[in-house]
Amino acid sequence: MPNPTTEPTTILEKVDRCGDLPHRPRVLLGKMGLDGHDRGVKLIARALRDSGVHVIYSGLWQTPRSLAIAARDEDVDCIAASMMSNSHNVLVPKLIEACGDVGRPDVRINVGGIIPQEDVQGMLDSGVHGVFHTGTSISDVIESVRDSVQPLEPSASTASGTARLARAISRLMQGHNVDLPRRRPDRVIGLTGSPGAGKSTLVAAMASTLHQKGERLAVVAFDPMSPLTSGALLGDRLRVDFNSVDESVFYRSLAVIGEDYQHLPDIIELLGGAGYDRVIVETVGAGQSDVAIRTHVDTTIVVVVPGMGDAVQMDKAGILEIADLFVVNKADFSGEAKLVRELLDIASGRAIHETVATCGQGVEELVNALF
Repeated sequence: MPNPTTEPTTILEKVDRCGDLPHRPRVLLGKMGLDGHDRGVKLIARALRDSGVHVIYSGLWQTPRSLAIAARDEDVDCIAASMMSNSHNVLVPKLIEACGDVGRPDVRINVGGIIPQEDVQGMLDSGVHGVFHTGTSISDVIESVRDSVQPLEPSASTASGTARLARAISRLMQGHNVDLPRRRPDRVIGLTGSPGAGKSTLVAAMASTLHQKGERLAVVAFDPMSPLTSGALLGDRLRVDFNSVDESVFYRSLAVIGEDYQHLPDIIELLGGAGYDRVIVETVGAGQSDVAIRTHVDTTIVVVVPGMGDAVQMDKAGILEIADLFVVNKADFSGEAKLVRELLDIASGRAIHETVATCGQGVEELVNALF
């Protein structure tokens, strides 16, 4: 007899269920309020990813405004907001209002969780598209996501500048011509390194530092696209505390297979045209031969961590050669001094910064060196 504590809650075959739609669905998953349980939303995220959906996971303890900003910047087809703290009658109307405030009053909103039946009609009347109770089947969730997808028309001229930028990036990725101002930003940083090096956490710490300095930043974060379903789980933005940085950081998550950066030059120019002079491009977790990012940026940072390998790894051709600057992240880990010594042997004068991104150590010095 299966053990209920070890068997997966849902077994879903990995099949592209969205290939017939005008574009890949983009869904923002977020937990509003003080609910600290994320197992259910992660199960839904995986099920959607395995069905060909691009899932943006924004994490726990989101405010209505932070979800609205994410929905706009990520140009999602729908928001799937979950809550278990009996705060739906307060937070959902605020989410609807916030979406209007940031320039996306049209975005579809679905709400899930423990919602009393007597509150459902009021939420639907207020503008919520669907209410999903515990026990809703995954197939119903997937069908609701499919139903939210519409052709990517240009934003109306009355939309906010950021909403127009977000939609322009979406249309660009679909191969459409985009008529918006273009300009190369003053500074474009490429940040790469192996999976688990802490790239997203480092970007978040840099974003927070620039915000504290009163400066704006645009981030383009790439995550891998499934070669089986074309789905993707885009989770890098959850490292950024948008409850604090608010709109001083424009953050866009994109899915690619391999190093497909064909649209990146145009995206960078759109960001410059929108007034962003500081841009960070975060790559998919890179291997030794993933070096294409260097042709698109002004400065390439390679993030390494203690324990990445012996001295022989340092002498191999590839990713370490493209670094204009090294960051030894997780510098509080054992082996940090050994790693720095080995880097010094190959750095040839290139700078080496040591950081502990989780607590901000060394991040301000890195930001000052870059910008």
